[in-house]
Amino acid sequence: MIESVDTFRLLTIINAEALKINRVINCLLQFHIAREETKSGFSLDEVVEMLGSEEFSLLKSVLICGVMGMATFTDDEQEIREEFRYLAGCFEKLKRSYFPHNPSFKEISMGMSGDYKIAITEGSTIIRIGSIIFGERS
Repeated sequence: MIESVDTFRLLTIINAEALKINRVINCLLQFHIAREETKSGFSLDEVVEMLGSEEFSLLKSVLICGVMGMATFTDDEQEIREEFRYLAGCFEKLKRSYFPHNPSFKEISMGMSGDYKIAITEGSTIIRIGSIIFGERS
């Protein structure tokens, strides 16, 4: 699964490469939920526009399985909680409007080593905890 699809252009590239090898690639749409500009991703409006487009309907070698987002790097747990809650809300809106009968659309990837407990309480189905397992990067 590719968790960090943050533009329609990237999604079309993944689709084209998957076509070459006759595969369907599972993808998560990355949302920009943090205050930090260094983090990237879609807005909800951008995703809604993309999912409703004819261009998107032509992509047959990608399967959208859910959403992904990274919270602001901060000690403010309330801010992190609000960002995760927002992402879970985006997931619910997309599930209702675009994927109501698609069992593959089920993942909310949020939470890393420093905030995974908050993410789990806010509905995360995938957490990324490499630093806890392997230690901090040097």
